[in-house]
Amino acid sequence: MGGFIGRVAELGLLGKRLQRVRETGAGVAVTLRGRRQVGKSRLVQEFCDRAGVPYLFTSATKGASPVEAVGAFLADLRESELPRDPGLVPSAAGGNWPDAFRALTAALPAEPCVVVMDEVPWLSEQDGLFEGALQTAWDRLLAHRPVLLLLLGSDLHMMERLTAYDRPFFGRADHLVLGPLHPADVADALGLGAREAIDAHLVTGGLPGIIRTWPHGMPALDFLRREADDPGAAVFGVPEAVLMAGFPNPDVSRRVLEAVGAGDRTHANIAATAGSREGALPSGTLSPLLRKLTAEKQVLALDEPLSVRPGKPGLYRVADSNLRLYLGMLRTVQEQARRGRPDAGFRLVERRWSAWRGRAVEPLVRQSLELATLSGRLPWPEAEVVGGWWNRRFDPEVDLVGADRAPVAGRILFAGSIKWLNTPFDAHDLATVRRSVAQVPGHDPAATALVVASLTGLAPDVEARSVDLVWSPGDVIDSWRS
Repeated sequence: MGGFIGRVAELGLLGKRLQRVRETGAGVAVTLRGRRQVGKSRLVQEFCDRAGVPYLFTSATKGASPVEAVGAFLADLRESELPRDPGLVPSAAGGNWPDAFRALTAALPAEPCVVVMDEVPWLSEQDGLFEGALQTAWDRLLAHRPVLLLLLGSDLHMMERLTAYDRPFFGRADHLVLGPLHPADVADALGLGAREAIDAHLVTGGLPGIIRTWPHGMPALDFLRREADDPGAAVFGVPEAVLMAGFPNPDVSRRVLEAVGAGDRTHANIAATAGSREGALPSGTLSPLLRKLTAEKQVLALDEPLSVRPGKPGLYRVADSNLRLYLGMLRTVQEQARRGRPDAGFRLVERRWSAWRGRAVEPLVRQSLELATLSGRLPWPEAEVVGGWWNRRFDPEVDLVGADRAPVAGRILFAGSIKWLNTPFDAHDLATVRRSVAQVPGHDPAATALVVASLTGLAPDVEARSVDLVWSPGDVIDSWRS
């Protein structure tokens, strides 16, 4: 499939800012951040195409010198729709950012326009004076003109720092975060039912670059079978590019990420797998790395047990399900494709698919329940967060815990299980989950509801009244529609 997918809300937010420019005649600045391959540039290009106003779209090049960066900016300005006379835009010879921003201001038309600067962190990285020059130009020149300035970047930490309290551009921009396409967008884009759309979302991570290559109506395993003989397919190429951009060298950070992608989730297991011949990775090395990979790079997520008491241990996972799938199995499938053995690669997918999907869907189900509680669709208005619970022995592990707050809850509203298999939730599963949820600190047998998320519903041997809520694939998708 091709064309632009979803993003109705995001286009609306950008349109709202442009309307503010039209109404006030003053400038509006917006930072738009999101991980690589999530579609920031494509979204903004679509917005510019639809806006019907003159625009400049310029993108930085990683590793370019400050002189080269200014030269590329001025060349893009000269070729854009902004200047009435492109010949008046100066050349790059000896240019700097203050001069470049003065040239931009001189080229701005009297009517509203859009200026897009993509990969701004690279400009800041190349030239320590860029942020100060941007702030000065905004305050003295651009803020008084009818221009919508969009600053884009994939380095999430650096984009957050761009407008931090101690940085020059603080307080001058609105902040938007672009996430992957949500499951309902994937369902609509691919013409898939709820079950198949959730599978497609897990495989693609909601990334438009992969979704555009997905044939309309094709189930996930058929898609992976089709791609298994093409080592250059987007389902391999997109996560590979993300990995190489963020972790180009086989250093300790890369080993930690790959350990988590291979299934190691606890601090101890990650330390052992990412270690060396000398032994496990020391905590003094691993702990700061894990903090960086979660808080700064946001490539990992940390799940902590949710109950009325603080709990340990935390469990790490690769935040993006497509990258997680690549590290867990698709990298091997890609290598088999390069060796001309697509059947062997797909057999690996068939063997691992059910177990991988059962674990990968858990954050998505929790998020869908959280969205539904916050929108008032569920009968527990106090519930604001949905997580899971486990003890140090991981016996039991409770997939679903709905509470009034996190990380330490005041009250547990519901608890339950996720069974994302081709067999329904049966009486044996019901007995197991009842024993398990009873161990969650704060669970009240008389007041805590029982929730079951099931791919295939309840088995005939489970009475519907024995479960307070059965959460289906359709419910998961609909939570994003509301």
